[in-house]
Amino acid sequence: MYNVAQVIDEKCTAKKGCRLCIMYCPEANCLDLNVTKMVAEVNIDRCKGCELCVVVCDAAKHHAIVMQAVSASGHLMAKKGESAALGQAYQG
Repeated sequence: MYNVAQVIDEKCTAKKGCRLCIMYCPEANCLDLNVTKMVAEVNIDRCKGCELCVVVCDAAKHHAIVMQAVSASGHLMAKKGESAALGQAYQG
């Protein structure tokens, strides 16, 4: 079990110009702007669970991103999984 980022649409302020999570995400094409809803959107298959987007979003005082547990089979779970250590998500 591991964590992936999940955006809370009601709290996301991307429509007002904030796209910090998209800019700071180290994984290409992981966080993108959903132009229909004008909110950040996570590609679960690409998210490594580094939580950098959560840190950036919380620093901006939006609190629009939470970490959600994912099972080994790729299904979202109700409880939070363990966090990756700094840099652990990108080790080979």
